[in-house]
Amino acid sequence: MKGAVLVSLFMLVVQLGEAINCGEVGGALAPCVPYLTQGGDPSGSCCDGVKKVVQITPTQQDRQDACECMKAAAARYSNLKPDAAFNLPSRCGVTTAIPISPTTNCKR
Repeated sequence: MKGAVLVSLFMLVVQLGEAINCGEVGGALAPCVPYLTQGGDPSGSCCDGVKKVVQITPTQQDRQDACECMKAAAARYSNLKPDAAFNLPSRCGVTTAIPISPTTNCKR
């Protein structure tokens, strides 16, 4: 049920700027919900989603917009594991400056 709530939140077509759509970001990261809330290892589909988000956020503005999408979604999960969220990109073998946290300052 919680996963459905996150996916529903992400699927709201909220345009931030011209390029980034929270629905696209959320759809890409929806497979990561079990890892972010329960730990373990991120699934292949989760890592594919992380790579997609990195791919669609080439500019600083894109990354800030995607960050706002993820921040809003992360705030809905009281059981989000901060360490899992912080380590997700490296666990998937990617480098990105987009954190997943309800307290992130996305303008940095």
